[in-house]
Amino acid sequence: MTAGAEEVTPTLLREWPLGAAEGTKHDRGRVLIIGGARPTPGAVRLAGEAALRVGAGRLTMAVAESVAPALAVATPESGVIGLPETAGGAVGGDLAHLLGEEVSGSDVVVIGPGLDDADLAAELAIALLPAIDANAFLLLDAFALGQLSTWHRDHALPEKVVLTPNDTEAELLLQRTPTDPLGDGSELARRYQATVCSQGLITTPDARQWQVGAGHGGLATSGSGDVLAGAIAGLLKRSSDVAQACCWATYAHAAAGDRLAARIGRSGFLAREIADTLPAVLLELGS
Repeated sequence: MTAGAEEVTPTLLREWPLGAAEGTKHDRGRVLIIGGARPTPGAVRLAGEAALRVGAGRLTMAVAESVAPALAVATPESGVIGLPETAGGAVGGDLAHLLGEEVSGSDVVVIGPGLDDADLAAELAIALLPAIDANAFLLLDAFALGQLSTWHRDHALPEKVVLTPNDTEAELLLQRTPTDPLGDGSELARRYQATVCSQGLITTPDARQWQVGAGHGGLATSGSGDVLAGAIAGLLKRSSDVAQACCWATYAHAAAGDRLAARIGRSGFLAREIADTLPAVLLELGS
């Protein structure tokens, strides 16, 4: 545990309940996930399935057009949009025109899973910012974070923003080597006026902090971060604030890893199995 942060426990979460996952699919949240370069469409699929597993009502995934048909077949629960791509398979082009209506109609917009070009990811995010509804949430993950430090002051982010950096991405956002989890989390949240969820530590712009102590090294598996991003996205519509969704999703993600470790082993389980285990964890927590 990181000294100074409140520990996220089952008791804390039960005393901080999510809104009920009831009503129509639109009431439960419309999630749009944008990413999926030609080599990595699975990142979007993992994030999307995690969002559905925690209760999101409607899912749309936007990926490179060459892989969109296969993703649509593999994930029949989702709408899939094919995006222009470069010769190397990176997502790019006039996405504001193509995605503007879908972005404006979404409660949660996730940008980043499976993108593989930081410059094009920055162009994509900047182009889509004006279309995001004032009441919607924006989650930036993976390559969507790579150039954020260079453009965020010139392009206003929405009010409800989540950043999910790993250590390398945190270094890019801080523009220095991370040295102290609590202090670095506070600096990131303050600098970008965002809720930051990184390495089990959740920090808000007003310096509230929580630490998830569950989980273990087996969670460091390919696609695990995509599952976490999707779980956060799927819970945002049900939350009283952004930090609550991050705390619930991060704990559920870690606890799912603990369950899989007990059943399969401390390593060797797959990210898709983490997503599949999320509903049972949430049920146990009373959500």
